Amino acid sequence: MPDYHDDLRLAHVLADAADAATMDRFKALDLKVETKPDMTPVSEADKAAEEVIRGHLHRARPRDAILGEEYGLEGTGPRRWVVDPIDGTKNYVRGVPVWATLISLMEAGENGFQPVVGVVSAPALNRRWWAAKGHGAFTGRSLTSATRLHVSSVSELADASFSYSSLSGWEERGKLDDFLDLTRECWRTRAYGDFWPYMMVAEGSVDFCAEPELSMWDMAANVIVVQEAGGVFTGLDGRTGPHSGNAAASNGLLHEELLGYLGDTPQP
Repeated sequence: MPDYHDDLRLAHVLADAADAATMDRFKALDLKVETKPDMTPVSEADKAAEEVIRGHLHRARPRDAILGEEYGLEGTGPRRWVVDPIDGTKNYVRGVPVWATLISLMEAGENGFQPVVGVVSAPALNRRWWAAKGHGAFTGRSLTSATRLHVSSVSELADASFSYSSLSGWEERGKLDDFLDLTRECWRTRAYGDFWPYMMVAEGSVDFCAEPELSMWDMAANVIVVQEAGGVFTGLDGRTGPHSGNAAASNGLLHEELLGYLGDTPQP
């Protein structure tokens, strides 16, 4: 099993730098916000955080490629850092503390690029989660002060807590009725949104979550944290990893039922 310790340490350094950039402008009265072509917001803090991360990577890993939400793909090769400088920009610009910087290292393999390191840092919540392939998933403020994560053991929908982001995306997919049917079967539903439900799945405080439309940078870091905590992360088509443009994450025990309601293809 490869040792990703140096890459994980670097990812924490990147997260520390991004936290400083994002917290510096959080709740700033003069924060500049623009609208991107896809009609989603981007703030000056999104751009500053990604620039800081890219600058560190250029010095520390000049041979690695970088894919970021704000500045696209740079470089080639079998190793690729994937960055979402602020996951939850709409929360960020409104002063809601539920947002995070997502940093992942992906490596090329037989099934394309797959995440091997992930750090999810939510400084306004004073929380951080991370994982490396084969080495487990953890939460804490540093590598030396951490608690190991593990998904829940809930195996019945009637006992399950289900988290999501919004209803509109499911309606656009023609899945709103199926989504509502699923919520009626669950013990509890809450729309925590963005990165947080995936971290809750990894912690065992939520049993499964799903989102109908996502980009690679929204998912890559979340994938490895969920997987290393013992969970399952697929697209709605059942494909493992962050390659389907959407996501379903669970403790594994409820994954088949989750896809049975929300999946793209009928499950056996």
